[in-house]
Amino acid sequence: MIRSMTGFGDAVLVTPAGVLRAEVRTVNHRYFSVNLRLARAVERYEAQIREWLRAQLPRGHVNFSLRLQREDGATGDTLALRVDEGRARQYVKALRGLKHALGIAGEVDLSLLSRFGDLIVPDDDASAGVEVDAVEAVTDEAARAAVEMRRLEGERLAEDLEGRLVAVETAMATIAERAPARLVAERNRMRRVVAELLEGVSLDEERIAREIALLAERWDISEELVRLRSHLALFRDTIAGPPDPVGKRLGFLIQEMNREANTIGSKANDAPIDHQVIAIKDEIERLREQVENIE
Repeated sequence: MIRSMTGFGDAVLVTPAGVLRAEVRTVNHRYFSVNLRLARAVERYEAQIREWLRAQLPRGHVNFSLRLQREDGATGDTLALRVDEGRARQYVKALRGLKHALGIAGEVDLSLLSRFGDLIVPDDDASAGVEVDAVEAVTDEAARAAVEMRRLEGERLAEDLEGRLVAVETAMATIAERAPARLVAERNRMRRVVAELLEGVSLDEERIAREIALLAERWDISEELVRLRSHLALFRDTIAGPPDPVGKRLGFLIQEMNREANTIGSKANDAPIDHQVIAIKDEIERLREQVENIE
């Protein structure tokens, strides 16, 4: 069964480092595209997160966020900092030595040391507690929830697509029924016009029959109807098949359907058939719009 590319999923996981909250939102896109918003504490797992998401959401644009809430209320989005005490001691020693060497007045205090930006550094230990297994688990759970929503949305899309296919088949049946009548109408018109021109002279029925045969060959739409029915059957088989990415395949079938409908319209030479062709093309366009959102 087909899947939509519209989906949402979230997950929460309690870890020793804090509470991980993952959220996945997906919309349609021709290929796999991902936008990540990660807490600083898990940024080092960015490459793995991309691959975990790609494995479950192979097509569509994915917006993924992963936040970390620590027990003290701080978030993993906040950069944890610490003072490099070893370097600070070296600064103090060097400045006091400079003071005595040059006879400079003043004290080496906190105000002076705070001017050295390299004394405040990221605390690597603060993010070390977020294990890769925990990140994978919460990412996987959120992605699975999004996949399930895409599956349910796909079921609703399949129902709508089936209705469009039935509408196309109904119009095709009307065309197939109408097609022979237009030749009879053309034959009668031709006989009437020729009779008026000959003014009482007997008609050459054989010549008229040949002309009608030529018209029948030029106006024949049986092959187009057969191919269009074949496309419809394959379209149905595809949407009822395994839940693999099939959006591109369905898009190709829609192009072929539209090609056959255009050919039928060019051969119609009949207003009722033209009306049915317009109805078919309208349904095909609606199919195309829906298929754009199929994985």
